[in-house]
Amino acid sequence: MDEIRLNTSRLSEKAASLRAGQRVLLSGTVYTSRDAAHKRITEMLDRGEGPPYPLQGAAIYYAGPTPARPGAVIGSCGPTTSVRMDPYTPRFLDLGVKCMIGKGKRSAAVVEAIQRNSAVYLCALGGAGALAAQCITECQVIAFEDLGCESVKRLTLKDFPLLVGIDSQGNSILV
Repeated sequence: MDEIRLNTSRLSEKAASLRAGQRVLLSGTVYTSRDAAHKRITEMLDRGEGPPYPLQGAAIYYAGPTPARPGAVIGSCGPTTSVRMDPYTPRFLDLGVKCMIGKGKRSAAVVEAIQRNSAVYLCALGGAGALAAQCITECQVIAFEDLGCESVKRLTLKDFPLLVGIDSQGNSILV
């Protein structure tokens, strides 16, 4: 399969055309969010409050970047194990999230929600957080600053290398 360059602004229209195993160079806006942030966002939604970023068409990167060294945009920014977000993910997908970025397998409920919402799960290379950070051109904490590295951040990516782990048809490269 060919490598595709994709901007997050086109995820809503392009997610369904991506296929498991395809290489993607992703650019645009993504939001970091791990299990503690997912829990807080879910609690906000349960109270009828809006989330700290728009879920419609969003790309969420399961990462907790380390602090930036002087002169750097961000510290190491590798993926975390995605299964920890599985209790929250079907709801987030049903509210419009189009893309999740992480590492590892997903539950059957998440795969069903990916299919139901024509979304996509992209896999980042674990253990290469310093290399991943080179593809991040901007970083801003936007919520839950008290969570430190696990706060929600808005990142701007430039040609971030990923693999389609689970496509919108439920096909998977994950064993």
